[in-house]
Amino acid sequence: MKKIGLVGGISWVSTIDYYKLINEGVNKKLGGLQFAECLIYSLNFGDIQEKTWQDSYELLLNACLSLKKSGVDGLVLCANTAHLYADQLEKEVGLPLIHIGTETAKAITQKNITTIGLLGTSFTMEMDFYKDRLKSFGLNVLIPEKQETRDYIQYVLKEELGRGIINPDSKQNYLKIANELISQGAEGIILGCTEIPMLIDQSDFSVPVFDTTKIHSEAIVDFILS
Repeated sequence: MKKIGLVGGISWVSTIDYYKLINEGVNKKLGGLQFAECLIYSLNFGDIQEKTWQDSYELLLNACLSLKKSGVDGLVLCANTAHLYADQLEKEVGLPLIHIGTETAKAITQKNITTIGLLGTSFTMEMDFYKDRLKSFGLNVLIPEKQETRDYIQYVLKEELGRGIINPDSKQNYLKIANELISQGAEGIILGCTEIPMLIDQSDFSVPVFDTTKIHSEAIVDFILS
């Protein structure tokens, strides 16, 4: 079994989901009292917010290097937005990094979907690092058109879900936003922030929904047992 290093705390709420899903996944395949051998470097999300994601490379790098010194065989960034630096970190640290965008794109293409709606932080929706990864698999990516809509998604992620707060009104608004993307041609929806599944999930939709936390965790289990 390979030892995995998780860069978490971004946010701590979804890091709990990673820890649970990874251990459950390993146990499902091995049975008994077999669980994942893993290390978690939990960053202070406040430090990320203070520096902003654009200036947080050194924080992520130090976390990855600390995990490498502890003997892990591979790395995981427990946040979609953190993958802004995924390729750079993998190259500089010298360990395989399981990319959430790559694994999500694989899951989408297996459903023969070509046009996908993306919900996530404003960085994930607006910058190219995530959309380009999806497009490299031949996917057409739709995001909410209005800036105020993207800002609202970001607000809920930061001020509510990132603190573990579940607001029913926010759920209804998220559903409305997702359904607008579906009406524009999206054949499925990516829950492209690891906190979004706290608010909406597959049971809320008739089209396929791609929970990036679950997809990523399944890929991590496969790596651990490879």
